[in-house]
Amino acid sequence: MIIFNDTVIIEEAIHQKWLEWMQEVHIPAVMATGYFNSYKVLNVIDSPNEGVTYCIQYETDNIQKFNQFYTKHLHQLQAAHNLQFENQFVLFNTLMQTVDAK
Repeated sequence: MIIFNDTVIIEEAIHQKWLEWMQEVHIPAVMATGYFNSYKVLNVIDSPNEGVTYCIQYETDNIQKFNQFYTKHLHQLQAAHNLQFENQFVLFNTLMQTVDAK
């Protein structure tokens, strides 16, 4: 399983507006691409950063599906996010693979 993780540190004053936009607009747009099976929205409780930190994790079956999403959709979706919340957040992505427990 491949997990694409967006970690976003958003200004506290707008984090609720951001979260609503993510849940109503952005996440549905990502899921509508058909490359991900599921997603989770997590709030980082002990973040050392100013603002509110969220992680959005999208799960897909394999790296090929993620690469297709990356090539066809990621930049457009990130541009929409940047336009909506310009200069009000810090974002970084990580790509992870699950490891079977023994």
